[in-house]
Amino acid sequence: MAAAIRIMAALLLALVLVAAGQTAQAQLAPASPDAVPFFDISRKPDRPDLTGLRAIRFLTDDDYPPFHFPGADGQLTGFNVDLARAICVELKLACTIQARRWETLLPALEEGRGDAVIASMADTDETRARADFGIAYYRSPGRFVTRKDTDLVDSSVAAIGERSVSVVAGSAHAAFVTAFFPRAKRIVAPDREEALKLLASGSVDAMFGDGVGLALWLNGQGGAECCRFVGGSYFESRYFGGGAAIAFRRDGAQLRRAVDYALFRLAEQGIYQNLMLKYFPVSFY
Repeated sequence: MAAAIRIMAALLLALVLVAAGQTAQAQLAPASPDAVPFFDISRKPDRPDLTGLRAIRFLTDDDYPPFHFPGADGQLTGFNVDLARAICVELKLACTIQARRWETLLPALEEGRGDAVIASMADTDETRARADFGIAYYRSPGRFVTRKDTDLVDSSVAAIGERSVSVVAGSAHAAFVTAFFPRAKRIVAPDREEALKLLASGSVDAMFGDGVGLALWLNGQGGAECCRFVGGSYFESRYFGGGAAIAFRRDGAQLRRAVDYALFRLAEQGIYQNLMLKYFPVSFY
């Protein structure tokens, strides 16, 4: 599901680039590994007018765990599903959540078969041509992972230095390492599985990739025994996008404002954070 991106919203990132001439070398500072970037509740919008709104018909996919997938009882579950339900509870509106194939989500929205799509969809030029989007509700950063038995404790340019780093061929993460970690020895793997095998075997010092996928790996049997995140999170939108957002029909401005308000309220109350911890015990931030 290449168009789906994975990630959370309204994040303030300290990313400082100091160019040396016209070269790609730079100093950059990742976000603190201890900082969990939730919504900036100090900028909470005013409560919107809900007049005329009675229910929200959410559309989502059912094949992208842990965001949306069939549970043990066959019922749809996942972070996006629980978040949609929490939004409806906050707004005191009835709620339906229908699973559809990924490629049918935007057509169904355009045809009026739903009011909003909550499916880890990227707000891009392509998707924005077909729908309106609310605030990003998560973003997937670039993260370094390393073995637990190494002495690497930081992911700054200086700390990475000339260490070997596995990356996936042709990925934005490979391009990011090339641009901002020019001294690192890039070891290019054909896919993420091979890049992680290089790390787990000790063939490289670190691996750089998508934070969401790496968090899930570290929480599973493959990564939990050998490896850990190191350093902070990198959110450079030119490489990793602007985040996942809820899509609305063009005539859904009132609902969009209401849902954005609900997201801020859920963060303010800690409900959003608890949902993140439920589905991501190892935080991707």
